[in-house]
Amino acid sequence: MHRFTRFGIVNAYFVGEDDGVTLIDTTLKGAGKALLAAAPEGKPITRVVLTHGHADHVGALDEIAGQLPGAEFLIPARDARILGGDKSMEAGEAQSKIKGGWPKVKTQLSTFEPGETIGSLQVIAAPGHTPGQVALLDPRDGTLYCGDAFATIGEVRSCARASWKFPLPGLATWDKATATKTAHALIDLDPRTLAPGHGKPVPDPVAAMRAGS
Repeated sequence: MHRFTRFGIVNAYFVGEDDGVTLIDTTLKGAGKALLAAAPEGKPITRVVLTHGHADHVGALDEIAGQLPGAEFLIPARDARILGGDKSMEAGEAQSKIKGGWPKVKTQLSTFEPGETIGSLQVIAAPGHTPGQVALLDPRDGTLYCGDAFATIGEVRSCARASWKFPLPGLATWDKATATKTAHALIDLDPRTLAPGHGKPVPDPVAAMRAGS
């Protein structure tokens, strides 16, 4: 795993696979050139996987898509609908207001669902911050790429209890009750490393995740 960070607070991750590299998230608009320059040498980026549809995760998508011929671009199916402009709630979801920035993108996106495997990564449902957010668990080393379910700037906190040191994930969270359930479910996965969308990866994170959820 190789972390790319924009301004020290917004992350993307390069994950090595047998067929190349999986890029998780793209950070902010304007980061495309730097993001591609940070990619590991010797292997192509074969797929770009978005944990959710907020602008600080899909921002550089269109900038890099034209530079990656043959790559696959993937987003959770639930958030794809919101990114397309439909912010209505589905049956069984909390009737909370969709928050955060949802930019229009030109890149053709394929969709996926929790329970699937993308490369070596297991797709875990992680709603709360957005209705369709997912986390990605790498069973090879126990790394959990959690999107914005947790942030680690200042301290490890779920987006339902965002730290005053970095309140943005909490402010952009769709439903905090759902986010709390997700936090507990991710703790139960017993990850060996927590790799968040905001903040540094944290080794042996379970105790900190529990305290921050």
